[in-house]
Order: sequence, then C-alpha cells, then structure tokens
Amino acid sequence: MALETFVVESTISEEAEHYKQIVSDGLTDLVLVRSIDKIKVVITPEETLFQMVIVLRGGLAPIKISDFAQAGVGTFGESEVVIDIENEAYLPQLLVALWAKYGRINVHQPERKTVSVSCEYPLKEVPLIEEMVVEDPQRTLQSRLIDLAIRATPEGFRVRYHSLNGNHFIFVATEDIMKKEWIEQAHKMLDELLGGEPSGSSS
Repeated sequence: MALETFVVESTISEEAEHYKQIVSDGLTDLVLVRSIDKIKVVITPEETLFQMVIVLRGGLAPIKISDFAQAGVGTFGESEVVIDIENEAYLPQLLVALWAKYGRINVHQPERKTVSVSCEYPLKEVPLIEEMVVEDPQRTLQSRLIDLAIRATPEGFRVRYHSLNGNHFIFVATEDIMKKEWIEQAHKMLDELLGGEPSGSSS
C-alpha cells in the first residue's frame, strides 16, 4: 500500500534523498507503511532542526481472535475450547492473552496451528474467546512512530518534542534549546499536509 504523500526536504538538497531513504527503511522495518497516509520531513541543518509530520490512515481496528482463528467446543466429554489458527502471525499474542485469562496450566498447544483451553463451561467460553482482543494497533503505534522519527533524526538532536493527536503525529528535534516557533511551524506543516484543515496543538 503506497503512501499518498512522502516528501523529504532539506536546505542542503543532496541530503534530502539520504534522509528519505532512512525514513523509507524505517517505515519498512517498523511495518508502518499500511498505517501511514502522508508524511513530510524538513531538515534545516543551519538551525540544527528536524521536523516530521505524519497523517495516519483511519480504521486501525483491534485484532480479535475471530479475525485469524476459529474457536469451537472440543471432543465430546472434554471440557475444553479448541482454537484452530488460520494466521500464525498473531500466535504469540494469542498465547499471552489466553495465559493471562485462563492460566498457563489450562492452555495447551497440541499442534502448531491448534490451541486448546481447559475450562468448565466450553460452550459459554467460545464466544468470549472469539471476541478477545490480542493486539490493539493504536496502542503500539505511538512508540513505533517515535522510533521511526528518532531513526531519521540527525545524530546529536536529543532535545525532542512529539505529539499524537488522533491521526496526526508531530515530531521536532534539535541540538539546541527547543523554540516554540519550531513546534508552531510543524503544526503549520501538518495543516498544509491536511489541505488547510487545522490540526490542533495537543502535546
């Protein structure tokens, strides 16, 4: 899924492509491409200033067990729920969620794509298990966005500001004392990226 907008600018033009590659590699490494709609980065070396603004795609719904597996009652006479996994990508999160709710002693993995949960009333537990959330993309997104920004920031730019307000992310970094006007500039950059729609100024 391609980004709608991906702009990297620098007052030293030959640096722009270098930084764009760093950001591009970070998007791939942190699996952020599907989460981001627009991104703009401006590097101003003479002011030791780095600014990044991002517009996220909407609709990153939490991942439930029913999204990647089917749950049903186990063999007749067995007090268990059997979960048949269709997508193994979420298997680690599935196990952690089940251990937290039912205890490790009651969670078994007889086969690679099968997990069973021992419980007293399997019929009652099947719909509850299917609705269990194993991953909330919004919860982990902010830390990955900050990681992306820090990877792209020039070395030594350790004075940082960031905000995630809904689907809008702003990051500003410098070697020097942070200036309020730089943060305001970043908010204006975001407004331009949104086509003039005000972004707000949450910190």
